[in-house]
Amino acid sequence: MTDRRLTPANARVAATALKGLVQDVTFTDGTAMTVTVPVADLLAAPGGARDRQLLYGEAVTVFEVTDGMAFVQAGKDGYVGYVLQDMLGESVVPTHRVSVLATHLYPQPELKCPEVMGLGFGARLRIVSASGAYFETDAGYFVPKPHIRPLNAPLADFVTVAQMHFGVPYLWGGNSNTGIDCSGLVQAGLIACGVDCPGDSDLQMAALGRDVAGGDVKRGDLFFFKGHVAIAVDAETLIHANAHHMAVAYEPLAEAISRIETQGEGPVLAQKRLDHGV
Repeated sequence: MTDRRLTPANARVAATALKGLVQDVTFTDGTAMTVTVPVADLLAAPGGARDRQLLYGEAVTVFEVTDGMAFVQAGKDGYVGYVLQDMLGESVVPTHRVSVLATHLYPQPELKCPEVMGLGFGARLRIVSASGAYFETDAGYFVPKPHIRPLNAPLADFVTVAQMHFGVPYLWGGNSNTGIDCSGLVQAGLIACGVDCPGDSDLQMAALGRDVAGGDVKRGDLFFFKGHVAIAVDAETLIHANAHHMAVAYEPLAEAISRIETQGEGPVLAQKRLDHGV
């Protein structure tokens, strides 16, 4: 059975690569486009539930536009869904990403100017020039130099990225500094460190790291539960975006395992260790 989250096909169209795997649809290579708003919800169906979110400057392939909704596949992880057409624009190849929790774009290289928009960690920008303490983007906006980092200079420790998000409110399907969920937190950290990472916790459990057993816990270990993932900060502490705290929070490892199982969500399904990104 195909996973609809990762299969760029609906009842009408499908990616050309799926020829022979799906039938009775129009095949297309799609059109490359870029997210032009700070945060765009990626929906399971037009007008449906949010699956994930896309950030400013992220790439998508658009396979169909119907009634103002674009059927897309996200470039960062292959996730498929629907985005409002008005939230997408011409394809742009980014050069930098926002590397602090939040920043602003300005119409001029001047801190007293009213901002154009706010951007969160992980948003992508194409820088074309510099002006004093600011970089200029291809859209003619200005961003403070200390707030961004070249895409070819990944961060070194994904746990530190998770810790940057301490206190960010919990949001089901969230991927931004205004709301994030457990798998969104893991993905934000790993992608910033140059590690490919799926969007949902079950996909992450299947794709990431190697199994660890015997009670050995190291910084960066991922603890997977049914529908949840948490990150070890050290041998005794987790950080995770969770509905219990409704935020990204620290929690003692033993207490978290006990609480999650007591709530009826079951025991730890896997402890995975990455050999990079920490």
